[in-house]
Amino acid sequence: MTRALLIVLDSVGVGGAPDAAAYGDEGADTVGHIARACAAGAADSEGLRSGPLVLPNLTAMGLGAACREATGEVPPGLEGAASRALHGCAVETSRGKDTPSGHWELAGVPVTWDWGYFPRTVPALPQALTDAIIAEAGLPGILGNRHDSGTAVIEDLGEEHLRTGKPILYTSVDSVLQIAAHEERFGLERLYALCVIARRLCDPLHIGRVIARPFLGSAAADFRRTGNRKDYSVRPPSPTILDRLTRQARAIVTVGKIGDIFAHSGTGREIKPHGNEAVLNATIDAMRTLPDGGLVFSNLVDFDSEYGHRRDVAGYAAALEAFDRRVPEIEAVLKPGDLAIITADHGNDPTWSGTDHTREKVPVLAFGPGIGAGSIGTRPTFADVGATVLDHLGIQPDDAGTSFLRR
Repeated sequence: MTRALLIVLDSVGVGGAPDAAAYGDEGADTVGHIARACAAGAADSEGLRSGPLVLPNLTAMGLGAACREATGEVPPGLEGAASRALHGCAVETSRGKDTPSGHWELAGVPVTWDWGYFPRTVPALPQALTDAIIAEAGLPGILGNRHDSGTAVIEDLGEEHLRTGKPILYTSVDSVLQIAAHEERFGLERLYALCVIARRLCDPLHIGRVIARPFLGSAAADFRRTGNRKDYSVRPPSPTILDRLTRQARAIVTVGKIGDIFAHSGTGREIKPHGNEAVLNATIDAMRTLPDGGLVFSNLVDFDSEYGHRRDVAGYAAALEAFDRRVPEIEAVLKPGDLAIITADHGNDPTWSGTDHTREKVPVLAFGPGIGAGSIGTRPTFADVGATVLDHLGIQPDDAGTSFLRR
């Protein structure tokens, strides 16, 4: 029996989604635009990084080739030979460019229905919803109630939150309600309890996630979000690869926000470190002791939350380079027969307008002792990733996707 590792580089899209125009994202290209900005010197940051984008390990695995498959062009700096992995890209078929849609489709459950969204109005939330949240949670009121960036809304309203005790509610183009509150003054457990109430009240509106966004600090100049974020997602409507592996009594370790994304269904032993480096450390440690037939499933959220949404090109480039330097550690922990897949769930082009996700194809890089190298082309659905994991672990995939190991 063999083992599998699935790593989602949150928001590391490679452009070229065929329906991008429908989402206002035609021309968005997360990796390509970052690479071009680096080559032009526009992604230099003193003390952080400078010069062209340098990703030798991901390039050798086929990231540049995946970009060419997606857009017809290899970004500058990623022109090397793809010699260490199966490589290609995948198209999202789910309705939405949000985190649950991408992850669920990767795990074999494409989203075939329309999520509920809050309009770009002020207020953004229905009055009946806010009235119910305030009444059930015993709140003095709420702040925000609009589309906004998480860091910006805390800087703008955090001091008023401290004065009044009113939590900050905001949304985005995603199907999401986010609730920010001071971790100490409002209370972390109180924030979580508030999100549980909001989750239930949002269910009839088909809102995908309610997210707790705790922060610390005493004034706008030093407010900072903490690592105690918690996502309250709706449960996938049908069994994912995690559920199917659980039914087979396979060992499952989920790292980062995977447990929250799947509403803790089939997510096995959950580990929730803060930050890409800590998630990678926990992922590598989990693979060292994972039994045969098991799966480690990890999400590296910093690309999205710290750099994509904040439109920080230099920070995003530095994070990609930091991950690339650790790829050999991932390879070293794999045993004969193991399969590792690096992919993404959507795009978040830091050169794009606004602060939201971008509709893009995602890279698919599959490797391990004996896996070989070569193109897998453009996969018609993210679900091919989940089908491949099941196939590798000796479980018959369902009809949602097709294993690319059977070429």
